[in-house]
Amino acid sequence: MADPREESEPLLSRTRGGRARDSPAGVPSCHSVQVGPGAVARRDLCLDQAVVFIEDAIQYRSINHRVDARSLWLYQWYYSSMSQWILSFSIFLILVLAFIETPSSLTSTSDVRYRLAPWEPPCGLTQGVEALCLLVFAADVSVKSYLVGWAQFQKNPWLLAYLVVLLVSLVDWIVSLSLVCQEPVQVRRLLRPFFLMQNSSMMKKTLKCIRCSLPEMASVGLLLAIHLCLFTVLGLLLFPGEKDRERLAHFRSLPEALTSLLVLLTTANNPDVMIPAYSKNRLYAIFFIAFTLIGSLFLMNLLTAIIYNQFRGYLMKSLQTSLLWRRLGIRAAYQVLSSMTAEGEAHPEGVGVKLQDFLQVLQKVQLGSDRKQAIMEKLHSRSGDLLSADEFQKLFDEFDKRVIKEHPPRPEYWSPFLQSAQFLFSHRYFDYLGNLMALGNLVTICVFLVLDADVLPEDRDDFVLGILNGVFILYYLLEMLLKVFALGLQGYLVSSSNVFDGLLTVVLLVLEISTLAAYGFPHLGWKPEVLGLLSLWDVTRLVNMLAVFRFLRVIPRVELMAVVASTILDLIKNMRAFGGILVVVYYVFAVIGIILFRGVIVAPGNSSLAPDNGSAPCGSFEQLEYWTNNFDDFAAALVTLWDVMVVNNWQVFLDAFRRYAGPWSKIYFVLWWLVSSVIWVNLFLALILENFLHKWDRRCHLQSLTGDLEATSEVTVELLFRDVLEEPTEEELIEKLSHHPHLQLCR
Repeated sequence: MADPREESEPLLSRTRGGRARDSPAGVPSCHSVQVGPGAVARRDLCLDQAVVFIEDAIQYRSINHRVDARSLWLYQWYYSSMSQWILSFSIFLILVLAFIETPSSLTSTSDVRYRLAPWEPPCGLTQGVEALCLLVFAADVSVKSYLVGWAQFQKNPWLLAYLVVLLVSLVDWIVSLSLVCQEPVQVRRLLRPFFLMQNSSMMKKTLKCIRCSLPEMASVGLLLAIHLCLFTVLGLLLFPGEKDRERLAHFRSLPEALTSLLVLLTTANNPDVMIPAYSKNRLYAIFFIAFTLIGSLFLMNLLTAIIYNQFRGYLMKSLQTSLLWRRLGIRAAYQVLSSMTAEGEAHPEGVGVKLQDFLQVLQKVQLGSDRKQAIMEKLHSRSGDLLSADEFQKLFDEFDKRVIKEHPPRPEYWSPFLQSAQFLFSHRYFDYLGNLMALGNLVTICVFLVLDADVLPEDRDDFVLGILNGVFILYYLLEMLLKVFALGLQGYLVSSSNVFDGLLTVVLLVLEISTLAAYGFPHLGWKPEVLGLLSLWDVTRLVNMLAVFRFLRVIPRVELMAVVASTILDLIKNMRAFGGILVVVYYVFAVIGIILFRGVIVAPGNSSLAPDNGSAPCGSFEQLEYWTNNFDDFAAALVTLWDVMVVNNWQVFLDAFRRYAGPWSKIYFVLWWLVSSVIWVNLFLALILENFLHKWDRRCHLQSLTGDLEATSEVTVELLFRDVLEEPTEEELIEKLSHHPHLQLCR
């Protein structure tokens, strides 16, 4: 909630006297009442403050917010699951409106030749839904502003921008209704992604890192521009003849030559752009090879190296900031609870936190029962009535350990035969046999697909495959029942791989029974009829292919493969901020594309600019039948932007929209290429390298970090890198805790 630029600034403060700042009159602060009936209210307030600070530490939130009783209730309500779900759903809903609003994406195809008129929502329908979302956002910014205080609100650019975006959206919404939803441009659609960004602290940090990397990226971009312009001029000089094939095809004018070489920078038109000149004289190949070597292989990779250098410390800085927020929250809770002890009866051990106060706080904290149990076990292993600051901190190290539930006890059988069967069917070799059967199932499907590739659908005979498929499904069912017998139902369900196998078996069994009921038992010449897109038999074979996921359970048994797989999983978790940035960029460019290019792509025969496929030049937009790539609705715009981002044949899009919309359209697509393919993809690659190299180099430290707990817990990425992170010092924490604008702590 705090301004990202203030991450390194003090967050909490302590004063020796006076009433807590920003605390409403008449509301007792944690240290305002010493004796009398108000002592109970004061104690409850202290406990509630400690609860909120600990929850802030768990979620890596800033503690820079109001801490009076009313504000704490509002704060906990705001971060409750229901409130956050309503806010997240409102963000999702207002973004999804783009698929329904005019122009609607509710058609089966985006091909301009076959697309029917879509259903358009009546005026006021989507606007009503949008109004509800805006009300939620208005309540969100109001609560945030109140909790941080007016002084902090004025210093927070994200909250100020939040308020401005809401006001602009509201004005545009009113204009839309006054024009009966016939306005040519909806400005608020461009602003909607802001609601997604402001709700994610990681996206704000990522955006800040991108902004810091822009100067270095601009320097390489300048070198690329000089390189491009230089070779463009050289190309115009090398191909001067009016009848020169290379000049006519790619170097007719300065803008066309610049576009051809820009596309060559991405190798999308290589070697097509070189062939006319190369067929004339082989020495012309030197020009294009030199351009590609310098531009694509040197400057573009130099850009990747520079971005990686800027992001090299991104992960560590983020983890360091998270560690500081965690320590501040825990230390603030300790200070509040220890002040209660200091003001009460004297203890020979000194000042600390009473165990009974800590237990009351722990019961109120929103924390999983497994972690609470782990903390309780550590608490029972110590002696004394008071917790020191160091002991208090160590209790919450369990936050970084993912507790794995112990397997429930297996069923006990008295018969020696049943005991032997239980041992046999719970052994890992029985899993290997199941994987081998699944592999055989996949191989049979693939073999019959190859054999039937040249056979017409009406001439195929699925008798053998139908029999084999039934046998495999019966084995899956038998395997599931035997595992339930050996492990017990609870023991079977505790494993995610077993749950997946069981669900797959049940789905396959239902499909097999439905297939037999609809088409009868397999026989010679057996061929299920296709009803709709697929037959039940085809669906069964498709579901059978999911058995390939059974082999994923082999990964943890191979050390290096396990490291790679765990790295990929951690990357997926840490890529949410980058994925969110990409969603924002896609959304904005798609809306802009609809504004600029909606309706410019017309079906063949409806315009002189849209020739029939037979008369269209080879490799053109029309000849390749790219009619589905347009900006006539939001969904089609997203797919078109994806196709351009991949840069395969993106010169076709440049040429088509130049002819249909005008030469200025190239600016839009070049900007999209710079933002998506050059900047975002390189940032994505830099973060992958950062995550992978750190985890790969430090995989040997995993055992030393987990110790004896490895059998019952997994480690998070924070704990994995804990030994390379710098722990905040006592003086640093006290200094941070001394500037809180809403809290006073007595020493």
